[in-house]
Parts: sequence; structure tokens; C-alpha cells
Amino acid sequence: MKKTRVLKTVIIICLILLAAAGIVSGIYLKQQWDRTTYFENTVINGFNASEKTPKEMLTLLTKEYSAPKVQIMEKEEEAMSSSLQELGYELDGMALLRELESSLQQQKSSIPTLIDSLMNGNSFRVTVSFTYNEATFMEKVKSANLKAARVSSADAQMLYDEAAKNYYIQPEVNGNEMEDSDLQSLVREQVDTLVSARDPQQDLAVEIPESIYLAPAVTQDDVELNNLCNIYNQYDKAQITYDFGEQKEVLDWSTIQNWLSIEDGNATLNEQAIYEYVEQIAAKYNTIYYERTFKTSLDTTVTIPGKLNEYGYLVDQDGEFSQLLSDIKGNTEVEREPVYSYSGYKRNGTDDLAGTYVEVNLTTQHLWFYINGMLIVESDLVSGNVAKNTQTQTGVFPLAYKESPAVLTGNNAENGWSTDVTYWMPFFDGQGLHDATWRQSFGGNIYQTGGSHGCVNLPFDTAKKIYDNIDSGVAIILYQ
Repeated sequence: MKKTRVLKTVIIICLILLAAAGIVSGIYLKQQWDRTTYFENTVINGFNASEKTPKEMLTLLTKEYSAPKVQIMEKEEEAMSSSLQELGYELDGMALLRELESSLQQQKSSIPTLIDSLMNGNSFRVTVSFTYNEATFMEKVKSANLKAARVSSADAQMLYDEAAKNYYIQPEVNGNEMEDSDLQSLVREQVDTLVSARDPQQDLAVEIPESIYLAPAVTQDDVELNNLCNIYNQYDKAQITYDFGEQKEVLDWSTIQNWLSIEDGNATLNEQAIYEYVEQIAAKYNTIYYERTFKTSLDTTVTIPGKLNEYGYLVDQDGEFSQLLSDIKGNTEVEREPVYSYSGYKRNGTDDLAGTYVEVNLTTQHLWFYINGMLIVESDLVSGNVAKNTQTQTGVFPLAYKESPAVLTGNNAENGWSTDVTYWMPFFDGQGLHDATWRQSFGGNIYQTGGSHGCVNLPFDTAKKIYDNIDSGVAIILYQ
């Protein structure tokens, strides 16, 4: 009986202890169920969360995940350094806090889970996401904000060297300008990779590749550019200086360049344009067979019809075209007169007399001889006989030649004659200037009935003065 009482007492004591333990355990579990911090040995995304609240973990994770700096590197130098926030990336705290609070609730989602969490702790993986502000990113990430100044690329180009008188190719310039959109795409891709990583990352270095720069469209090796340069250098030194007395006409590369056509690497000269240029020269400087206006020594003006103007210059257009084409292809400097079909004695631009001519006024029966604008001699004369219809021909003619002495003859069915003169200077169809020593007087109206066979009769001294100073080709101007 005594043993039975002892056993009952032990059993009662054990039940009392068990009841007390249950009460204590229940109180403890209730305390753990209500706690607002993570249990011991709790790890979140690799960080110790023991005894920390979700908000405390939010602060910790926000700091760690937002810590990386983004460097933009250009040619191994830092061009820009920015935080994620400066680039428009903000950690989504509300979303992260919800996940952290959910993790805390998972630790005590059931009594067994709670007990397991108490005994063994937990390891959680939460998603850390970022929001993105595109406007902020695009304003920050652009080439103008990089440290190095932007230099534009420039195409290789053909330039002219005035000193060397030839063309050369100036190499291209490889600048560092870029499209902002290309830079933004490069940085955005790598930053997105950074912020989407499950674990916090180190600082990010984004290297700008050479391929991002805006390259020149034309380089110094460009086949077309080099071909053009070579072609231009085949013609650019050609300079044809036309002499029109003191006046010059210069044809150079500035005009010749416009006559070049280049196709498939081959150059062709526009021969039609060259011929038209020759026509323009001829139209400007031709004087023979054109109507001539002449200011006389008596300060009057006479007009000589083109059909009577046999003195002057006439450009041989076909001959000049061939010569000009050859000169251009020769690519050298040439100074010359145009190729003439007819050439006068002297000219100064469009003035084909240049102050040197013999002027004969058949009305006043007077003559003047000028050289370079200076009066050499003037004199009365006797011209062709009006009564006998052997008048002296009016017009402008070059002196054919001069001869001393000379025998003048005239033969026809009715009359034949022969006269010796000392100075003979013919200008038109047997007519000429000569001395007439058989005459006692000159001028007046002698020519009306006692004139010559058509020649201009002069006093001996006058004829000599003219003969001694005149050359073949000098203009003889005769008018009424």
C-alpha cells in the first residue's frame, strides 16, 4: 500500500510538472507567434536578418542594392560616374517591404513551421526590383555630359595647294561624337543587368567602344576621291593666256574644270563647250569684215561698211579649237596669240589700230600718218581722177608691202603707161601710196579732173617719211 501511495504521488507530481511545462511552452510559443522580428539564424538574400524587423531589413537591403556606382569609361579614362538614383533607377521599397513582411509571416505560418524556424532558422530569397525613370536617364546619359569635349568627325577631302599648284587629299578626322541613343542603349543594357541581379553587385564600369563613334563617310583611301584628285591634277596646271596687245584673256582651271565630265573613273573634255569658248573669243576680238566706226583727225566720225573693211583680225576658230584642246591636255602654262586666219599689224584689245595707221581723207585731199598715236607726218595729196572714173577706193586695207624704187604700169586696150617712183606702198588692187615728183602741187580739187589712176600721189618728202617708218600690214584708212 505504501508503494502505491508513493507511485501515485510521483504520477501526480509529473502531471503537475507536465501541466506547468505545457503552460510555459504555450506562453513561449504565443510570444514567438506575436514577435515582429525574424528568428535567430534567419538569412535574407545572404544578409543576416536575426532579430531584425522587416523595415530594418528594408533599410539594409536598400542601401546594399543601391550602393553600386556606374562609371562610363572612354579611352580608359572615367568619363562619367553616377549613382543608380542619378540614372533614374529607384529601388521599389514598397514591393520589397511586402516581400520582407511575407517572409516573416512564413516563419510562423504553422506551429510546426514556427517550431522548425525556432530550432533551425530560415533562408529567404526576396526579389529586389527597381523602378525606372526614362526622362531622368536620358537627361543624364548623353555625350554632352561626358568629360571629354566632343570633336566632330570630318570626311577626307580634296584640297588645292596654291604653292604647289596641285590637288591633294586631306585625310579624314576621326572624332568622338556619337548618337546619344547609341550611348543610352549601351549603358541601359548593362545597368538593367546590374539591377536585375539577385545579389548586390560591385560598381559597374561601362566601356565606350570605338565602334560607337560617328565615323567619317569618306576616307583618304576612297577610290572615287583619289580618282578625282588624279584627274584634276592632269588638267589643273593648264593656263592659256591670250595676247591681244596689252590686253590679255586668261583661261585657267576655274573655267576648264567646268568642261570636265567624269564617269566610271574616266575624264572627258566637253569639246562643244571649248568650241563655244573659242566662238566667244572670236566674237569679242574679230575686227576684219565688220563695220568699223572711225574717229578722224578732223574730229568727225565715219562709218566704214564691213565689206570695205579688209584690215584687222579674224580668229581661225577650227584652228584655235584644235590648238586650245592641245594646250589644255598639255597641262602647262602657255602665253600666245590666238590662231588667226587674218592678222593685223598691231592691236590693243579690241582696238586693232593701236594708234598706228595712215589716214586718207579723200574729200579734203589730206593725209595723216600716226605711229603709236604720235603724228609722224601729214600732207596734202592727189587721189584718183573723178572725171575719168579712176577714183581711189575707200575702205580700210593693210599695206601689202613696200618697194623702192618701183615701176608702176597700167595697160588696157585703150591706154598703156609706165611711171618710175622712188617709194611704192600698195594697199588695194594696184592702188597705193607713192611719191609723184611730176606734180607741182597737191590738195584742193586737182583730183576732180587731174587725179591719178587710183593711187594716192604724195610729195616726195612725205612719201619718204612714210616709207621710212611704215611696215607691211599697217592699216590704210581711206574715206570720203
